Amino acid sequence: MSLFDKFKEGLSKTRLAVTEGFNRVAASLGVYDEDFLDELEMILIQADAGVQVATKLTDSIRERVRREGKVDRGYVLETLKRDMLEILETKPFQPDFKQLNVVFVLGVNGTGKTTTAAKIAALYQRQGIKTMLAAADTFRAAAIEQLQTWGERTNVPVISNTLGSDPAAVVFDAMQSAKARNVKLLIIDTAGRLHNKPNLMNEMEKMHRVAAREGEEAGAVIHNFLVLDATTGQNAVIQARAFNEVTSLDGLIITKLDGNAKGGIALAVVDDTGIPLVYAGLGEGIDDLAPFDAELFVDSLLPD
Repeated sequence: MSLFDKFKEGLSKTRLAVTEGFNRVAASLGVYDEDFLDELEMILIQADAGVQVATKLTDSIRERVRREGKVDRGYVLETLKRDMLEILETKPFQPDFKQLNVVFVLGVNGTGKTTTAAKIAALYQRQGIKTMLAAADTFRAAAIEQLQTWGERTNVPVISNTLGSDPAAVVFDAMQSAKARNVKLLIIDTAGRLHNKPNLMNEMEKMHRVAAREGEEAGAVIHNFLVLDATTGQNAVIQARAFNEVTSLDGLIITKLDGNAKGGIALAVVDDTGIPLVYAGLGEGIDDLAPFDAELFVDSLLPD
């Protein structure tokens, strides 16, 4: 399956909802006028693009129609696509694998962090990049076991410790092992945490300090990726905003885009935070995490 087909299949529920809404309103009104734009705004809000983004997109169409006088379907869709791409202008995760890259996978409970960490590892392992996983969620036995199972399935080594051990100690062991084995990508699965829990945020800072200290000599580059669950709707925006206030985020990963018709959340969260999307979760399989491609995303979202 091509990457476009993956996006199209993963976003099929959102695409269907947007297309049906678009066609229904167009058929009912017959013209792409002010009433149509009001209805289009509601369609985008219902797809979880958020009020701010929906208003921005429809205002842009309104302004271009006023300026240029074009009101046909193709023009409306072309304008929508252009403006969506402008919001989603992305910065792909393209690390320099001459040195060690350390990726911290962050987020609240239930977003799919552990599975996402494993999928990232599998993606790069298939490309021949020497990869390792670290189970720094030591609060849940299931998280450690789940990561170890994924590691066995994907042939990626997993560094772990006992339940309840210090997560920073796991990071230390993982950094030592990664350097000894000349690993180029170390992915660290962390416990679910809320931005307003000082002890958990302090723990995260400690893990970062350990990784930075142990990786300094090797020239290690540290990345922070926040995992967001698309099915939580506008809560994803709140989470991204809150985490970005307490730690420097390098990228966002949206999971479960295939789970409902709310794929517009990708637009809302990037527009609100300015943080690029780096991966999209388009299904449950090990191969269903794809590098985020804004053009493929928009083409998969809008009607033909």
